[in-house]
Amino acid sequence: MQGYSLELCAGAGGQALGLEQAGFEHVGLVEIDPHACATLRLNRPEWCVHEDDLNTFDARLYKGIDLVAGGFPCPPFSIAGKQLGADDDRDLFPIGLRIADEVRPKAIMIENVKGLLSPRFEDYRCDINSELEKLGYRTFWKLLNAADYGVAQLRPRVLIVALRKPYADNFSWPSPARRQAKVGSTLIDLMKTRGWRDADAWKDGALSIGPTIVGGSKKHGGPDLGPTRARKAWAELGVDGLGIANDAPDEDFSGMPRLTNRMVARLQGFPDSWQFSGKKTNTYRQIGNAMPAPLANAVSKQIAIAINKGIKNRPVRSQQSQWQAALL
Repeated sequence: MQGYSLELCAGAGGQALGLEQAGFEHVGLVEIDPHACATLRLNRPEWCVHEDDLNTFDARLYKGIDLVAGGFPCPPFSIAGKQLGADDDRDLFPIGLRIADEVRPKAIMIENVKGLLSPRFEDYRCDINSELEKLGYRTFWKLLNAADYGVAQLRPRVLIVALRKPYADNFSWPSPARRQAKVGSTLIDLMKTRGWRDADAWKDGALSIGPTIVGGSKKHGGPDLGPTRARKAWAELGVDGLGIANDAPDEDFSGMPRLTNRMVARLQGFPDSWQFSGKKTNTYRQIGNAMPAPLANAVSKQIAIAINKGIKNRPVRSQQSQWQAALL
């Protein structure tokens, strides 16, 4: 066990899974969407899931844990949107800073879209660094691609890691894997589940990573693989991106197959055992908006190394029991 964590905007659990795989034990997860909360409870009934609005969530019960992690909403910084930043009412970075002040964890890990690194948000990034510096943290920013950590899709993400100064000198970013996973080899067994005769030929043509999977929002986006440019890239891999299939291709299927939600979940790094609550479209949004578990795992392992090298006193399990008891 590497430490205790509180997760914000937990979604369907991609980041939570990665942290769990890295050895962190979740003592609390905050998520506002009821379907995503149901997904978390379905797979990990032992997790303490707060179905709550982060704007009003009181995090003081978790004061002193090792890690606060989260993936804040992307639209304020996404190049696909208006990039309103702080003027977008979905911007939760100020709330994250308030929670950091309430909890004072040893480390913070936040994931967002690469648009956050654009020149227009330079002052915004400086403000975040300044506020975290006041709280006693040193901050690290890096653009990482999930494809470099075992995920078969192009998924650049900005990772922000902040560590209290006794641990900051021990932190380094994870090294990329030597080889990238390919769409064909990643999905071939799922494509074959109903006996599709052309599955092996399809695999031979799907020899690269896929484009970024986009989950969309309640207002925009549905169960398809994204805008025209993304669908064209999927077509080059032999995939029809106009929709999501209910099942794998049957024995006599001809043409380009569509991916199922289970296939998309695997491309996002979810294990096949992970179940999702909700109907097809809602499930796809949960999957598409998740942080890939392998990327979360790679970064949080480095955070754990930094903490463990500099740690003197770790809260014992009895303190976790106190955190949980306070919530009953």
